[in-house]
Amino acid sequence: MRRSVRGGGNLTVAISLTRPSVANVTRRIRSSRQRWFARGKFVCRNRFSSQVAIDCSQWDSSEHASTKVLMWPYRSPGRSWRTSFVLIFVVQLIFIPLLATGRRARNVETVKSVEEFNNEALMPRFAEPIQNVTVTIGRDALLACVVDNLRNYKVAWVRVDTQTILSIHHNVITQNPRISLSYNDHRSWYLHIKNVQEADRGWYMCQVNTDPMRSRKGYLQVVVPPSIVDKETSTDLVVRETVNVTLTCKAVGYPEPYVMWRREDGDDIFYNGENVNVVDGEVLHITKVSRLHMGAYLCIASNGVPPSISKRVELRVQFPPMLSIPNQLEGAYIGQDVSLECHTEAYPTSINYWTTESGDMIVSGDKYEAVSVDNGYNKYMMLKIRSVSSTDFGSYQCVAKNSLGETDGLIKLDEIPAPSTTTTSTVITTATNVKKKGRLANKHWRDRPSDNLVPQGDHGTSEWREPDDDDDDYTLPSLGPPPGDGGSSLTRKSSICEIVLLLICLLITLQPR
Repeated sequence: MRRSVRGGGNLTVAISLTRPSVANVTRRIRSSRQRWFARGKFVCRNRFSSQVAIDCSQWDSSEHASTKVLMWPYRSPGRSWRTSFVLIFVVQLIFIPLLATGRRARNVETVKSVEEFNNEALMPRFAEPIQNVTVTIGRDALLACVVDNLRNYKVAWVRVDTQTILSIHHNVITQNPRISLSYNDHRSWYLHIKNVQEADRGWYMCQVNTDPMRSRKGYLQVVVPPSIVDKETSTDLVVRETVNVTLTCKAVGYPEPYVMWRREDGDDIFYNGENVNVVDGEVLHITKVSRLHMGAYLCIASNGVPPSISKRVELRVQFPPMLSIPNQLEGAYIGQDVSLECHTEAYPTSINYWTTESGDMIVSGDKYEAVSVDNGYNKYMMLKIRSVSSTDFGSYQCVAKNSLGETDGLIKLDEIPAPSTTTTSTVITTATNVKKKGRLANKHWRDRPSDNLVPQGDHGTSEWREPDDDDDDYTLPSLGPPPGDGGSSLTRKSSICEIVLLLICLLITLQPR
């Protein structure tokens, strides 16, 4: 084994050995490495295959190896102070000029920044951002660009998505006749778009030809009110009861419209097992449709852009007639007017009529009056019989027919006793006694002869009649003051006394104290 050490170099240990002794040498080198250097490392290299490994024991025993152990650089502790001084001096010669150069570069950059700031204050600048504009299709749109300190620079309008130049300064470049330009005080620049279409939706840029270019963007939003596509929307339907029905309504617009279904009459829709007032979505699917679903439905589309739009779809449900009778037994007496009622349901509308017990159809006239009132698929029937006679008692039949079938019902009219009509009369007789005022009233009553009693009718009642004698009139003496001026003189005296008293009080008040 050969070992050599150089100041500041590597420690190299070269060993020629066979495979069985590799492990021993490895352990020896590791222990010696710890004594020589605190941070040393070594590797083993096979001279035949140039294989390198940290652990030499991993080599194949059939190979012969020559191992070279390389240690970390070894620095001898005896370096002189002169060498250190020379190194410090060299470092100063190299780095001091570099520091000075960096300081000068920073000063130049500061001057350039000040100049750029001063130039920036004189450059064109946008006074405000370009406002986004929302407009309904078919109307006019206006985009505004406000630039301060424009000086000799020029303003241009550009369509961003297509990179189309619309205008440059005072000139309109595009061939679109709906686009025009206006400006004010060399500061405000307006882009006008007439009769806006959906194709105009997008970003628009206002540019100033500085170096580098300065620009601002604004978005033009074009909204479209909803409309219904008739080709993809259901029309009026006529279906049989218990089948499944699907109503479709297709609407377009921007933003995308919201579509809902509801009944025109405001009633609830029996939908998916429950009653609802509104069904959301473009499709209204009804399973096992019944007569309760019959009516007009409205498809309403809206997207926040007025006006909303709707379409009316009529749903007709066909079914054979059905009949109900409120009272199957009616009673009447001879001479009475009576009415028979019958209710039917049918679609298509049924033909309704009345027949007698013998099957003859009843026609309205003086004796009979047949009334029929329609309410949708419901029909109200009434037969009025005037002045019932004994021949009118019996059975009556109401009949309803349509293309899907027919039905009928019987009402029986029976005779009942007429109510009794007993009349009683009462005669009321009154006697009036007339008394005269005065003290002689009783005397007149007692002394009157019987000739003054005049019989009244056959009931033996007499009435007193006052004679025309004026001698019987008597007036009680009055208790009031006698006639003359006595009352007025007393009033005059009391007034004089009051005046005298007032004068006395006034004199007492004015007398000096």
